Amino acid sequence: MSTDLNTEHRVRVKVFVDFWNFQLLMNNVAPGFKVDWQSMGLVLAQESLRIVDAAASVAYQGMNVYGSYDAASKKDEGLLKWALNTLNRFAGVQVTMLPRQRKKRGPVCPSCHEEISSCPKCQSDIRGTEEKGVDTRIATDMIKLAWVDNYDVAVLLSSDRDFVPVVEFLSTRGIKTIHGAFQHQGSLLSQTCWGNIQVPQVMERFRRT
Repeated sequence: MSTDLNTEHRVRVKVFVDFWNFQLLMNNVAPGFKVDWQSMGLVLAQESLRIVDAAASVAYQGMNVYGSYDAASKKDEGLLKWALNTLNRFAGVQVTMLPRQRKKRGPVCPSCHEEISSCPKCQSDIRGTEEKGVDTRIATDMIKLAWVDNYDVAVLLSSDRDFVPVVEFLSTRGIKTIHGAFQHQGSLLSQTCWGNIQVPQVMERFRRT
């Protein structure tokens, strides 16, 4: 039996982005930086192979982006339209946007320690909103897509330590997770992952001009 030594070795890479976590970290590092979402996923997929298998070529499996929005916010109305009508139409990009949930409790007065859920003057609800279900959806999709053999390597952009059990589980299935990391953020997740990409070191490759 002969072996074709010229057969290209390809590794399938899928990118998962926790939108708000990533965006806030980017804002801290480079305020005003404009992301080219069309190229970012492929850049990160290519960088991941420098860590996993530098001799392989990348089979880019696309990028899943997960975020949330406040249905009562005009500003978030624009964000939702952009996410679904622009970002979601880029080749290889799949967007999931979940509505933020109203907090069950309002702020507490520092003097009398009473909860304040509405404005004393206009009676408007002053409880904030919080993200619910985004981390769960990311974790579910990472496991589901691995289960159907969609990818060999995952790139995860988030600093949330809640993903540590997911990374540990995927490793038992032979799936390597590369952390899209920012210095001094998400160190436990970086330690659990196979390796990490320092996003600030490669972000010029996906700057939108």
